[in-house]
Amino acid sequence: MRDLDRILEHFFRIVSIPHCSGDAERLREYIDEFSKKMGYETICDEVGNIVARRADPTLCLQAHYDMVCTGKAPDITIVNRDGWLSADASSLGADNGIAVAMMLVLMEDAVEAEFLFTVDEEIGLIGAKNLHIPLVSKYMLNLDTEEAGEVYIGCAGGLDMCAVKHCDSVSAEGRRYIVKVDGLPGGHSGVDIDLDIPNAIIEMAKYLKKHGCSICAISGGERRNSIPVHCEAVVKCDIVLQEENFVTIRKSACDRDILEYSEDLLDTLIDFGHGVVAWDDEFEVPLSSANLAVVDTSDGKCRIEVSLRAMDDEALTALEKEYVRFFSSRGFEVSMSNRYGAWKPKKSAFSEKIKEIMTLEFGRSEYKVIHAGLECGILKSLYPDMSIVSIGPNIEFPHSNREKVDIDSIEKIFRIIRRIIRSV
Repeated sequence: MRDLDRILEHFFRIVSIPHCSGDAERLREYIDEFSKKMGYETICDEVGNIVARRADPTLCLQAHYDMVCTGKAPDITIVNRDGWLSADASSLGADNGIAVAMMLVLMEDAVEAEFLFTVDEEIGLIGAKNLHIPLVSKYMLNLDTEEAGEVYIGCAGGLDMCAVKHCDSVSAEGRRYIVKVDGLPGGHSGVDIDLDIPNAIIEMAKYLKKHGCSICAISGGERRNSIPVHCEAVVKCDIVLQEENFVTIRKSACDRDILEYSEDLLDTLIDFGHGVVAWDDEFEVPLSSANLAVVDTSDGKCRIEVSLRAMDDEALTALEKEYVRFFSSRGFEVSMSNRYGAWKPKKSAFSEKIKEIMTLEFGRSEYKVIHAGLECGILKSLYPDMSIVSIGPNIEFPHSNREKVDIDSIEKIFRIIRRIIRSV
């Protein structure tokens, strides 16, 4: 059987096992059992990370085994069309399931290497932050980037921000409507933040502001690392509302009170600086960005969740201060969580070797950095003397229902991985 067929067979099996972030225990058990069956020394820590090794390895291959679940996921139906794999109305989990499948094939072949499978990368790099299994390798090949042919040597750091404000309600006469913004493309809040993808929360706020609506309740967004796809609001409006692109309207029989903070809330959502904040000309990626990810007004409170990213720690600190001022000036209490450091770009003999191998396969290769959080930044801080590089197949629109992976690039990247293994 060809390597590609073996990889896809493993990937289809992985897809069949629910492994949404925060609920990936079944896949952890599968990988653990598989590793032991293949004869690897296998260790699991208390958070769910797995290390499997054979002999005295010099190379560690690393991937995370959780996935962002959107749409119907984890009930995933794979679609194979025009050389790409995607899913029917859900995220696919190619990020990072294809990498896990590649690693399982290598273990079937008894490759003498170290394999690190981390958990809950997609909800704050939790596995890497809490890794308590010592690694022995000199080199690490992370398999979590999404542009075949490129050699990644740096990534953004980031943090999650939560702004909360108490919201009183007041009675008011007028029509009530349920307004929905839905069907937007969505995307990864790091990888796709510069693509001008519409944000469902902001589109909702603009629509309601334009038509003079007052908010009774609003809920939007899926998770902090995704550009919001949908938003729903119960509103009071004195005019007859009309549907627009992505906006649907239906009358509501409820007589819910409106939020006293309604107008200011709309202004806050509209004025929020969503998207690219500053640009890095050297690597042609955002230097810093902000994603307005979630809004919710349940329990008498307005809660806004945000993800912030920057390509160096100083820029991240400056960004944090800027958005703390933004929310504090509007009466919100602000808290931060899940902070992780940037992986500062640095070339090495290991990266040069991989770039040379990549060029042989693709005819060209460039060094890149990614405006998303990779576990490389955390792992580099834990193992400062370890040389780390990240590569991967072509994956488009991760963290969304449009996610898809280029089948041909899977095969090419796997050939490169085999060459890298032989070269170290």
